[in-house]
Amino acid sequence: MDFLMRKMDGISRNKVKRMLANKVVSVDGKRTTQFDFALEPGMVVEIGKPTARERFRSPWLSIVYEDKYLLVIDKKEGLLTNSPTKEKDTAQGILNDYFIYTQQRCRAHTIHRLDRDTSGLMLFAKSKEVALMFEEDWKNTVYDRRYVAVVCGCMEKKEGIVKSWLKDNKAFITYSSPTDNGGKYAETYYETLYSNSRYSLVELQLETGRKNQIRVHMADIGHPVVGDPKYGRSPESDAYDNSLGRLCLHAYKLCFHHPIKNEDMEFETPFPKVFAKPFPGMMDKL
Repeated sequence: MDFLMRKMDGISRNKVKRMLANKVVSVDGKRTTQFDFALEPGMVVEIGKPTARERFRSPWLSIVYEDKYLLVIDKKEGLLTNSPTKEKDTAQGILNDYFIYTQQRCRAHTIHRLDRDTSGLMLFAKSKEVALMFEEDWKNTVYDRRYVAVVCGCMEKKEGIVKSWLKDNKAFITYSSPTDNGGKYAETYYETLYSNSRYSLVELQLETGRKNQIRVHMADIGHPVVGDPKYGRSPESDAYDNSLGRLCLHAYKLCFHHPIKNEDMEFETPFPKVFAKPFPGMMDKL
């Protein structure tokens, strides 16, 4: 603030505060709202209006990366990926509103999905052609997707692989079978990060991307995801652990080969803070 007041002769302290609050000030190309930002020699301070993208705000998602062809977003839990009937209340609908707001002549095309109550990184294309590039060579194009989950109980193994065939019944509940039941083969690799007598924090990597795969596989091995009312219910009481107030599953890592730019793109998002609650002393490490 003092730097701006020296350089802008006659400007009031309150006006400088408003400029910072309105995200008009940038340091080395990044907007700042800190009045006590520590400047160093060689840093470039610029004043200019925030872009339409910077002004766009949604309580449901944030844009992590964007170019002419695609976007990577960080979705909050509670939001559908898409829906044929309620587009406005979906990630796809919010992005289409964003395109209108930023005067982009395109639509959001779903490349993959997350369950409504799963949070984390998602990829959307800005055209059918780009979406098709991912669909036609998914395994090689999207080469690493990782999740983190809080699960019930102390994991017996440090790491392992869960394999089964998954098939939906008429009520759209996914059932798992160790032998081919006419469903789709699914494989999930897990690694235990932290454990105590009640809970475990587990990293999960998908070899396949089936509906509800992680939730079903963790229930298969007796460690359902905390907050899962669909696959985490106890056979004895029909209750499930909702002590953390949400489904504790988060897509934290997404790596793919950009089909247009011919570059490897890697993104990570922090674990939700609530995931550290069952593990006192681990907050700073998550």
